[in-house]
Amino acid sequence: MPLTANQQRVLEVLRSAEAPLGAYALLERLREDGFSAPTQIYRALDALIRLGLAHRLETLNAYVPCRLKGCRHGVTVFAICDDCGNIDELIDNALSSSLGHLVERRDFSPGSTTIEIHGTCSQCAGLVPEPTCQTTVKS
Repeated sequence: MPLTANQQRVLEVLRSAEAPLGAYALLERLREDGFSAPTQIYRALDALIRLGLAHRLETLNAYVPCRLKGCRHGVTVFAICDDCGNIDELIDNALSSSLGHLVERRDFSPGSTTIEIHGTCSQCAGLVPEPTCQTTVKS
């Protein structure tokens, strides 16, 4: 199914952004393209998510484009660096299988599954100074 003009524009802005964007940040970037209401953004985002072209990061209340080809996979894991904001999109078939078996035992049919892990990326881990155990005594 081809994307509408609004969906295409929202996806382009998401892909060109250096960080996740909230709906209102998208609206500000798209005002010159004729977007005037948050509902236009939310409709486009909903469609992009359904098509597997974008993801909503719940903990950040923001959106990112899918960076994996053929994004019709089960479980998406996002590793989010709290220091630099880098976000890695990960897929693990064993994890997807395990979670699938877990919900099957409860006769539950998930619509989508996203896991967000916050922490420090490897690049920032090398830049973060080690905590010290020095105690300062005031006299």
